[in-house]
Parts: sequence; C-alpha cells; structure tokens
Amino acid sequence: MIDDPTRPRLHLTVRSGWINDPHGLTFHDGLYHVFAQHVPGVPPRWAPGISWAHLTSPDLLAWTELPVALVPGDGDGGVWSGSVVAPEGEPATLFYTSVDLDALDVGVARVARPSDGSWTSWTKGETVAALPADVPATTYRDPCLVRDGDAWWMLLGAGLADGTATAVVHRSDDLRTWKYHGLLATRHTSVTEPLWTGEAWECPQLFPLGDRWVLVVSVWDREHGPRDEVYAVGTFVDGAFTAQSWGRWAYGPCYYAGSGFVDRDGRRGMVHWMRDVVDPAGEWAGAISLPHLLRLEGDRVVAEPHPDLAARRGAAVVVGAGAGLAPGGAEGTGGGTEPVRIGAVCDIDWTLADASTAAELLVTDPDGAEVLRLTVADGTLTATVVDVAVVAGAAASTAGAAPGTWTMPLLDGRLRVVLDGPVCEVFTSVGVLGVPVRATSSDVLLTATGDATAVAHPLT
Repeated sequence: MIDDPTRPRLHLTVRSGWINDPHGLTFHDGLYHVFAQHVPGVPPRWAPGISWAHLTSPDLLAWTELPVALVPGDGDGGVWSGSVVAPEGEPATLFYTSVDLDALDVGVARVARPSDGSWTSWTKGETVAALPADVPATTYRDPCLVRDGDAWWMLLGAGLADGTATAVVHRSDDLRTWKYHGLLATRHTSVTEPLWTGEAWECPQLFPLGDRWVLVVSVWDREHGPRDEVYAVGTFVDGAFTAQSWGRWAYGPCYYAGSGFVDRDGRRGMVHWMRDVVDPAGEWAGAISLPHLLRLEGDRVVAEPHPDLAARRGAAVVVGAGAGLAPGGAEGTGGGTEPVRIGAVCDIDWTLADASTAAELLVTDPDGAEVLRLTVADGTLTATVVDVAVVAGAAASTAGAAPGTWTMPLLDGRLRVVLDGPVCEVFTSVGVLGVPVRATSSDVLLTATGDATAVAHPLT
C-alpha cells in the first residue's frame, strides 16, 4: 500500500472494497483498534448488507487490516454503525445497528462480545434497544455510548416524521439492561440560524471536553442523504443535552460520520469518514481521516492533527517566506515565489500575517500541472481542485468527487495543511476542510505567495 502513490499513506484505507463510517476507536492492550463500515469485493460500492472492518495500529497512523469483525446473518440484514466500550476491568461490548433489508431506516441496537483479548473474533448477542412505539421516528440508528457518573446512556440518531432531528436516549446501570429515557435534544428542519442541522441526525457523538459537553452530529435529509457535520457546546444532565451554541465542524465535500475516541494519554479526539477518496484503478473506495485531537476555545471546538503525526516529520523546508514570518532553524529555504519540491506526503504550517491577508499556496505535480490551490482573501479560505481521481465506468456513488471550489471562514492566520497522496486536510481555528485531490508521483511542487510563509515537512 505504502508504495502506491494513488493510495494515502497515513489515512486509513482497506486493501479492497468499500469503507465508510469509522467507529469504536479504542486503545486496548497496547494497540489502537478501529472498526469501519465495509463492503468487501470489487468494484467497491456501498450496499445495505454491510460488515464491520477491523484494523489495528500502534500510533493511529500505520494500520494493519485484520479479518472482518462482524458480517450480516444471524438475524442481521446489515451490520451498520455503532460503538465499542471497554470499561476498565470489564469485558468489552460492541454495540451496532442491526437492520432489516426491507426496512433500512429504522434499525435496532444489538451487541457483540469478543471471544478473547485480541478482539479478532466477536460473538453476536442480544438486541438491547429498539425504537419505542410512541416515538414517531422515521430513522433510528448508530448507537453511541456515554458514561456519566454511575449511569450509561445510549444515543441513537433519529429523525421524527415532522422533520425534527433528534437522538433517542436509553439508560442502563450495567450495559446489559436498557430502558428508554427520552430525547436527547431536538431541532426542527425549519430552523436555519445559526446553521441548519437537517431532518435527522446520524452518528451522534456526545462527550465532555474541558468543563463543557459537546454534541457532534452528521446532518441528514431525505432528499440528499448525508450532508455535513455540525456540533453544539452545552450541558448534559440526566440524559438531556441543552445546546448553548452551535458551530459547523466540517467544510469541503469529504467529512461525515465522525466518531469520538480517547487516546492512550486520555486526550479527546475524533476520526471521520472521508467521502469521494477513491482508487482510480477501482480496487478500493473511501478513507478515514487523520486522527484529530480536540480542544475547547470558548464556544468553539478546535481540531488539530494528533501529535503522533508530528513524530513523522522530516526536515523543514520554508516556501515563499513572507515579511518577517519565516521561523528560524528551517532548512532548504525557498526564495520568493519560486516553487519548492517536496514529497507528496507532507505536513505544512502555513502562517499568514492575519486572516485578512491575501495569500496563496499552490500545489502542482512535477510537470507543473495544478493539483490544489488554497487561497486566502478577506477572511475566507478557498480550496480549488481542478482534477481528481475518477474511476472509469463506476457508479456515481463510487466514482469520486467532481472538481470544485469550497470555502470556509478564518479567524486568524494560522493554518495547517496535510497532503497525503489523493487527500488533503486543512486545520484552522474555525474548523477543518477536507478535499480529494489527484495523486501525483512521489513529489509535488509548493509555491507560496503573499504575506505568508509555508513551512513544509515531508512525512515518513
């Protein structure tokens, strides 16, 4: 995989087939384990009878694919998204959505338990939660487990028949016996300020961050299906979440179905499905984002690459040093607007005088053909992609993204850009932007203009 320039080196992919939602990222017995929605086989395309892929890593970046953890059957038409909990001193429990192929939108929550400590084999167990008869929901799936005090709370994303997006809450004292509790929070599709949150919520994630609680939801509507990710900062008391502010999490065409995790040092993070990242040869489709570490700044959740990424940085190269912005100690400084050659897997600190600075970071292949253009003007970042990987003859759901332009606001002049073959992630203090790009050979050329400096590090 690593020697194939059309495949990401540090973003999780599978050898072949389709993947989407990640879930259950857990540090267990010296390794990180993560699961993801997976349809084996070629050509890679989504199908309702989906399975759970299983991969492990020592550092959240180098992943080893293991045998599929869960497959349909035994009463499951499809094994859809969920989560894993492993309380200290107790056996792990995997919670997943079991769907009937004739009624996909309303599933049930079912459990599986590991056969041993390696987590390579799981035995399906009982159904632990279903949609209550008096809750008029048209969607119900994606169990997320939250512990608060002595209680366990299970949230399932839902949408009511009247267009209200919500999450249904069940409560347990022992992770085995569950009772319906109520609705976590509600927001009608007609509410558009400060942002729109759809007709239903998928993959709800709720966790403490600092001294607050954060709810992250993937926005879904009946006409278009998956849209984007948003979050709210607020309070969580007795199974109910009260939003005090709303913010948009993700920009660009890629991010969806974010899944929270806690790393080996107890720090809070998330990973996301990155849509439209595909293999031009048609062997695989879908990638999982870099691990994002989270922090709270006022009412804003700020994401940055997990520190494990910085451990892979090579010697710094300064590109297009702006007035007084170049840091000391960098090697191989590129002068003025001349392009600088660097590996196509790289980590770039792009520093502007401020958010209103006019600046540009251009990525081209060694022949000068444009791969990605990032432009800042008047407090807005614009990402332009003119060419992406497309699978010839593939169905629309697996063909990859069309070229396009995406924007996001900026609050300051600090940006971090990670390029990994066919995918790029941009981290700012407002949110994250992800785009698929055309993978080049082993190198790219970087050009930085304006009152800004790009300090680039090749990644190993």
